[in-house]
Amino acid sequence: MTALSLLLISSTLLAQSTGITRTIVTKADSSIPGKEDVIASVEIAAGAVVGWHTHPGDEISYISEGEAELLVAHQPPRKIKAGEGFVIPAGVVHSAKNHGSVPIKLVGVYVIDKDKPLATPAPAPY
Repeated sequence: MTALSLLLISSTLLAQSTGITRTIVTKADSSIPGKEDVIASVEIAAGAVVGWHTHPGDEISYISEGEAELLVAHQPPRKIKAGEGFVIPAGVVHSAKNHGSVPIKLVGVYVIDKDKPLATPAPAPY
């Protein structure tokens, strides 16, 4: 199975179970050996909770529409809204909640280990 297939399957499974849709815009080899860069358009449905998960590399995201509650292991919840961004380091367990009545849209940039799924479900850290 190719890395792209694993990436798409992982994204689809996470989307089906949580109200999150990740659409891969592009991906390419990174200048960092063993890594690849992925840009995704992400939408979190109104009222959805993104399950706790990790990424095999850094996530750098920019919120273009809506607002959410970002939950990061061992940190207080943080409200994020359109025009803001956040960074989640590799392997850090995190989640998000859309308490609103409209979808949240964001652009996610991931610098991840090659041949690993984009996201992996994780147990709640609390």
